[in-house]
Amino acid sequence: MDFDSFLADIYKLKEKPLGGLESQFKMAPMLRKRFSFEDIALQKPKDSAVLALFYPGIDNMTNLLLMLRASYNGVHSSQISFPGGKRDKKDPSLQDTALRETEEEIGVGKNDIMIFREMTKTYIPPSNFLVTPFLGIINTTPSFKTNEEVERLIEVNVKALLDERSISSKNLTTSYMKNVDVPCFKLNDYTVWGATAMMLSEIKDLLKSI
Repeated sequence: MDFDSFLADIYKLKEKPLGGLESQFKMAPMLRKRFSFEDIALQKPKDSAVLALFYPGIDNMTNLLLMLRASYNGVHSSQISFPGGKRDKKDPSLQDTALRETEEEIGVGKNDIMIFREMTKTYIPPSNFLVTPFLGIINTTPSFKTNEEVERLIEVNVKALLDERSISSKNLTTSYMKNVDVPCFKLNDYTVWGATAMMLSEIKDLLKSI
């Protein structure tokens, strides 16, 4: 999908109904599906927000940014995610959280980004985060500047996300599950699973609806 066509479709993406949990659960590990809304509320999850940033690549094709988090002592160490993080007390809204974290992590200024859609909240059991994803665009190819939280940036062509051949599964063992098959996306030779895959699944369904 070239970026000019993507921009022309923005108004449709603002109006189309979201796939919600039905879309997200296509790529959800079984661990996540066990949590009802009541279970989540009882956990009193921490609010956080992420940004799915769309922008033109050097060939004017539409890219979507993911990143490989740096290794640290935590459940999401070395995992693939969107820019984002926990809401700060000073953030007026979760949208402000997503923009602030994006600027801190990848160096794209909040004034350069246009947010055009809020997506369905995603619960992450291991860290007890309730994440609100936002969709945003920047009209020029960004010059990224990462901080210490980011190991590597992953620039995904939207065409690859929409390709059904990108969907796969992988047997994983982590600090909170052992020898479990999970659905995943294979993008740029990276395996994307868990909450990020769930969010990508809803984004994919939204893009395919136009």
